Amino acid sequence: MLQETNVKPIDKVVVRFAGDSGDGMQLAGNLFSNISAEIGDEISTFPDYPAEIRAPQGSLSGVSGYQVSVGKGVHTPGDEADVLVAMNPAALKTNLRYLKRDGVVVCDVDSFTPANLKKAEYASSDPVKELGIDPERIMLVPMTTLLKNTLADSGLDQKAMMKSKNMLALGVICWLFDRPVENVLKKLKAKFAKKPAVYEANAKVLRAGWDYGHNTHSSMPVYRIDTTESRPGTYTDVTGNTATAWGLIMASEKSGRPLFLGSYPITPATDILHELAKRKDLGVKAVQMEDEIAGVCSAIGASYAGHLAVTSTSGPGLALKSEGIGLAVMAELPLVVIDVQRGGPSTGLPTKTEQTDLMQALYGRNGEAPLCVLAAVSPTDCFHMAFEAARIAMEHMTPVILLTDAYIANGSSAWRIPEADDYPEIHPHILPDNLLEQGWKPFDRDSQKLARYWALPGTPGAMHRVGGLEKDYHTSIISTDGANHELMVNTRREKIARIADELPPVKPMFDDDADTILVGWGGTYGHLLTAVDELNAEGHKVAFWQFRYINPMPHNALDTLRKYKNIIVAELNTGMFADYLQMKLPGKEILRINKVEGQPFLVREIVEGVKKHLEK
Repeated sequence: MLQETNVKPIDKVVVRFAGDSGDGMQLAGNLFSNISAEIGDEISTFPDYPAEIRAPQGSLSGVSGYQVSVGKGVHTPGDEADVLVAMNPAALKTNLRYLKRDGVVVCDVDSFTPANLKKAEYASSDPVKELGIDPERIMLVPMTTLLKNTLADSGLDQKAMMKSKNMLALGVICWLFDRPVENVLKKLKAKFAKKPAVYEANAKVLRAGWDYGHNTHSSMPVYRIDTTESRPGTYTDVTGNTATAWGLIMASEKSGRPLFLGSYPITPATDILHELAKRKDLGVKAVQMEDEIAGVCSAIGASYAGHLAVTSTSGPGLALKSEGIGLAVMAELPLVVIDVQRGGPSTGLPTKTEQTDLMQALYGRNGEAPLCVLAAVSPTDCFHMAFEAARIAMEHMTPVILLTDAYIANGSSAWRIPEADDYPEIHPHILPDNLLEQGWKPFDRDSQKLARYWALPGTPGAMHRVGGLEKDYHTSIISTDGANHELMVNTRREKIARIADELPPVKPMFDDDADTILVGWGGTYGHLLTAVDELNAEGHKVAFWQFRYINPMPHNALDTLRKYKNIIVAELNTGMFADYLQMKLPGKEILRINKVEGQPFLVREIVEGVKKHLEK
């Protein structure tokens, strides 16, 4: 480890790893964030990769990135990076705009070949000079040369050697931020447990990267990131998709209902299917269906059979599932639909993030088909909101749509693994024995929740049918009577409204004397929170609230918003939630900050947007 005189303490840092899609930038970034989370840092990550399966190597269109912020008070991956790791000229050219003016570049100088420079469309043979990079702020590391020298006696061919180059870059970053490589080695050993030769190669290269920084650039400042005091427990970093899967598993355990997932692979939701498919040891049934419609229909069948039934998808799949979801509304069966939003319409931008499925979630079914709509606000919050979606579905006998998005689904945050008693028991609305004795009918309802009872197949005396045709409110048999249909429509709507009786009230942050409130929903939480923090530090009085519960809203939500002179809604669409609030708050002008570029907000975009509204 370096002498203390060479180490500068900092609160947080942003690192961006960039290279070809096959350069392992996601793995290097993930390892750096994981070891940071384990030692107590707060983290926020943003994987940014192209939609092409494999663009030409060294081309501008094939660059993949992974940005991570670690330290204290971290809520976003950062607007700009303190350090850019560029594995080739294309990565340097396309990602330099994300680097702070005084940021440091770590680059593979061996990649500056005539062929690579031509692919990346450079006009000269000197990328550093052409891009205007300060020579004092760039570490030109001969990564390929170091790699070959380190693995010369390994017996690996050149192609196999090159797969370890990302670990050499990670070794340099571990040196730069005073991170012990031993923590990375533990992760690598677990990852390559069945491939000891691969582990040894990666371990040697990782150490070579650390040694290169230590021996060659000891005059460059090395940074120690001060960690925060955290609640005792086991910490790791977790992506939103993984957290979603784990939240569903927790809900299954707390409800006593076996978990079934029926899904079709679709970017960026597929990792939920992957994670649950690995959990047979916990009794999870995960089935890859032939299409999106089969996915939702299999889940409806599992729900009828008494399972915690889930289907996962993205926007195009949600459209295909809409008829099936309508069936679950009419049959009043518990169902969790997870929509990991991406850029659209149609195939759109499959690897990019948006918040453009809100209206589809609220209204995208034929007829009057109300259901509960929730939104997770961060990668770790995906665990809680998946649990909450399952709880509401089973206790209120309704489909629930949980909206996440590509940014929080693929991104990760430091997460304390909860204890079993951190979450309450879930009480599915299962048919009690005493009602059978009283002449139970399938659409008899609980007087408080208006939820019908879940009659599990095999329950003596509870044989019944449900389906897509309207039923009589009193007899539960098929009915085409107009007055009865209106009664059932209003009852199903009121059933959803009564979920609000259990929701936590809205309590805006930074509320002291503020006459302006910034409002968001879902995965924009970290950027909006950081922006409001900066605005208040500058003397602007701005309150903040991020909605998780969208339909129904908490009882006090609208009254709380009415008290503010200015209501500003920031969202990654053209104004869907703003329009939704405008319908509920006639007479109040809902101001807007919108972005539809397939990328998350930058904090400065929100700060500038709020200031523009306040200046009017």
